[in-house]
Amino acid sequence: MHIPVVVDASGMKDVVYNDFYIAEGAEVTIIAGCGIHNSGCNETRHDGIHSFYVGKGANVRYEEKHYGEGEGIGAKVLNPVTKIFLDEDAVFTLDTVQIKGVDSTIRETDVKMERNSKLYVVEKLMTHDNQAAESNMEVQMNGEGSSAQIVSRSVAKGRSRQVFHPKAVGNAGCHAHVQCDSIIMDHAEVSSIPEINARHLDAAIIHEAAIGRINDEQLVKLRTLGMTEEEAEEVIIDNFLN
Repeated sequence: MHIPVVVDASGMKDVVYNDFYIAEGAEVTIIAGCGIHNSGCNETRHDGIHSFYVGKGANVRYEEKHYGEGEGIGAKVLNPVTKIFLDEDAVFTLDTVQIKGVDSTIRETDVKMERNSKLYVVEKLMTHDNQAAESNMEVQMNGEGSSAQIVSRSVAKGRSRQVFHPKAVGNAGCHAHVQCDSIIMDHAEVSSIPEINARHLDAAIIHEAAIGRINDEQLVKLRTLGMTEEEAEEVIIDNFLN
């Protein structure tokens, strides 16, 4: 299922609500492509508010890609809200990508998990110039045997700012692994503020975070192949995000 959105009017504020009910045992892939083209001087904004109710044993893959462009000075703003409710044995894969050109984004993700359900999240984000990005995610593992794997990878260039706030709560015997890796460049700023909360003796939750610059040795190796420094950086960034 494809649900594309393109907003091309400067000054427009677009809000979309989508509720998905996935039946027991079903398998579905949903792809959302959200783009803003703003050539004016007013802020253009799109808020996609998506709720997923995933039945017992169902398997859902949701891909969300955000992109902004336009020669105007008006801001391009994308603020997605994603709510996920997983029944017993359900599996949900969330793959989100912010490609480029988005001046401001606040991403809110809320997940509630029942017995033996599984969550896989891959978040990829790049900011540049004076852009700002904030990602808040809360995962409540309420069911015995539930598990979550969350991977966030980002690149911050220019004077952009990024804040990541993942929160994993184990209310039953469960497993979760949260990993946040970021490349920082120029005069950018990146903050990772993890929160892990175990409320059960058999809840096992791990968080790992790393923020650093591009490795000089990698740059030198690529430059010996005839690349410029800018080309070498792009290759490293592409491989890191992919």
